[in-house]
Amino acid sequence: MRTILFLLLLAIALGLPLAGTAVAQPQAVAIDAAVDQTAVIPPAQTHYMGREIAQTMHFTGAPWLVRESRQREEDCRTMLRALGVKPGQTVCDMGCGNGFYTLQLARLVGPRGLVYAVDIQPEMLQMLARNAAEARLANIRPVLGTAIDPRLPAGEIDMMLCVDVYHEFSHPEAMLAKIKESLAPDGQLVLVEFRGEDPAVPIKPLHKMTKAQVRAELEPAGFGMVREFDRLPWQHLLFLGVREAAPARP
Repeated sequence: MRTILFLLLLAIALGLPLAGTAVAQPQAVAIDAAVDQTAVIPPAQTHYMGREIAQTMHFTGAPWLVRESRQREEDCRTMLRALGVKPGQTVCDMGCGNGFYTLQLARLVGPRGLVYAVDIQPEMLQMLARNAAEARLANIRPVLGTAIDPRLPAGEIDMMLCVDVYHEFSHPEAMLAKIKESLAPDGQLVLVEFRGEDPAVPIKPLHKMTKAQVRAELEPAGFGMVREFDRLPWQHLLFLGVREAAPARP
């Protein structure tokens, strides 16, 4: 009898399921896919302000987002620390893919915070939802966006994070306008882009951006540089706030 009692107490201490008890299953994470099917989306642009627009990564390429070498190549931990995310904030992971950064952001904002995870590919969001459920993170809201509208609430986003995403926007002006609408009064747009000025960065030029190009495209859209973090191995980390729109450069 003592042996049975000991084993019972040990199982409870280790969190093991007892006979006749149900094992708690991860709660499903719902995807907001209520896209307005009547909205007219113009043809995708191929160039913007002298820059060729890159094609969006297909969902079949999702394993590349969680490759073993990513931390070594991009120093993701340093990038996350440099963001300065605070508990309780509302953050958006724009172009979230399968949730590599979404899950980490959800832990940083904590249970009082919220992370909107936006992607234009339902398959990416399905992967993210599974990962979020398995991680038991209840503060993630997956949202199916479109090429011209991320479908976010107005004035609520404290930080809009775009990791290697902005250069793939097929309609940059429309997306920047919607992003600006979604930002809280002191909200920031944060771009992480491979350095176009550095030929040593082993990424195709199509998927790189220079700081000069970022300014040329975002200042006319009403954004201004707030600060820059230059200590990542391959990427720019640029923080932009809403400013009065500057005239477009010729």
